[in-house]
Amino acid sequence: MTESITSVKKQHLLINGEWVEAGEYSPLRSPYSGEIIAEVPMATAAETELAIEAAVNARQEMAKMPAHRRAEILENLVHSLQERAEEAAEIIALEAAKPIATARGEVSRTIETYKFAAEEAKRIHGETLPLDAARGGENRLAYTVREPIGVIGAITPFNFPMNLVAHKVGPAIASGNTIVLKPASQTPLSSFFIAELLLEAGLPKGALNVVTGSGRVTGDKLVTDDRVSMITFTGSPAVGIGIRSKAGLKRVTLELGSNAAVIVDKDIDLDKIIPRCVTGAFAFQGQVCIALQRAYVHEDVYEEFVGKLVEETKKLVIGNPFDEQTDVSALISAGDVERTLSWIEEAKNHGAKVVAGGHAEGNILYPTIILEADAALKVSCNEVFAPIVVVNKVRNVEQAIEQVNDSRYGLQAGIYTNDVTTALNAADQLFVGGVMINDIPTFRVDNMPYGGVKESGTGREGLKYAIEEMTEMKLVVWNRN
Repeated sequence: MTESITSVKKQHLLINGEWVEAGEYSPLRSPYSGEIIAEVPMATAAETELAIEAAVNARQEMAKMPAHRRAEILENLVHSLQERAEEAAEIIALEAAKPIATARGEVSRTIETYKFAAEEAKRIHGETLPLDAARGGENRLAYTVREPIGVIGAITPFNFPMNLVAHKVGPAIASGNTIVLKPASQTPLSSFFIAELLLEAGLPKGALNVVTGSGRVTGDKLVTDDRVSMITFTGSPAVGIGIRSKAGLKRVTLELGSNAAVIVDKDIDLDKIIPRCVTGAFAFQGQVCIALQRAYVHEDVYEEFVGKLVEETKKLVIGNPFDEQTDVSALISAGDVERTLSWIEEAKNHGAKVVAGGHAEGNILYPTIILEADAALKVSCNEVFAPIVVVNKVRNVEQAIEQVNDSRYGLQAGIYTNDVTTALNAADQLFVGGVMINDIPTFRVDNMPYGGVKESGTGREGLKYAIEEMTEMKLVVWNRN
């Protein structure tokens, strides 16, 4: 398939199990071609209010639904998504300009995420407590249960428009909550598609509501409405900090920014790791929270690493996201192209060397490798969210750890080393949410705990861990006297 838009579909809001026409619409354009691909509803505060009300009204039905039924709904969704996997991948490629092969990978992960959610729905449990371990606790039986928190406001980003939605919607359904979902403005089509499949899967009316539009309208309404018990957000630190400041006593899970780094020790087989580093830096145009942005390479292998990295990067195929061979396509917006080009120019003006890429054609920024960039430059200390990697020479692993930690972010980091002690020291000393030993920081599977420290956020995703965030623990004590 090639990107060719024969008709433009007018989407609708999902409120209380019905597709509702909005009062206002906005054109959605392909990041790659610029063509209009859909008309997207711009929800008002009143329409968002209706979505929240529907979620509130569905709370009791979802909370009382037995675990096997919640699991069955998620299993039905998995079956439907498996049957329509290619259609799902084409939606992602269209709205996000994600290369079709990469989009298929996202769909596969989405299916697995909902499978995990179905399994975890059956594993939500508490524990018994030995109260007689404390004086005065004799003859009492105590146990805990986990109950759904209520209405969850889910705000999702553009870069994984199907799987990151699954990481919020899946555990919410598994734990008996209701959801109001606000997908990213550029990639709402994936959410409408999943919502349609969930209705067919038997999800009760009002359990999932989808509202699209301005963050200042729909997002702020979700964050400030007292009937919404939790906000789960993936996006920029600036927006996340704003959400936390407005959310009051709501529970808040924030998956925010990063400038993920890898450390390469001496005596490493570079031919083995270079393809992984290229994938980590440039997959989906680097628009991945844990994309490899910084590499700290031991001085003994630095020159060889750079040479091999440049050589492998030049093999990447640039072009239409619907071409089967494409590795890198358009950034999500023209504004992001302008921003990243200005950051590259800043680096060059301060003495950094661009040894690959550094230029754009349309909305495509060519994969870029930068050397000798000062740590204070934007390409080093900010989240580039683009196909840019900065390679730094270090004397030893200790210096590399210090430089990795010299960041306001801390999502994941990786280290390649053949020394067990070095690996364990790095695991202890790297101040991040996850340390990948002998792998890039971009590694993630969907059942592992995922989240960061510092400005990379609070809380953890991964199905079991998200369910813990989305449930309240209740203690029951039974006096047998």
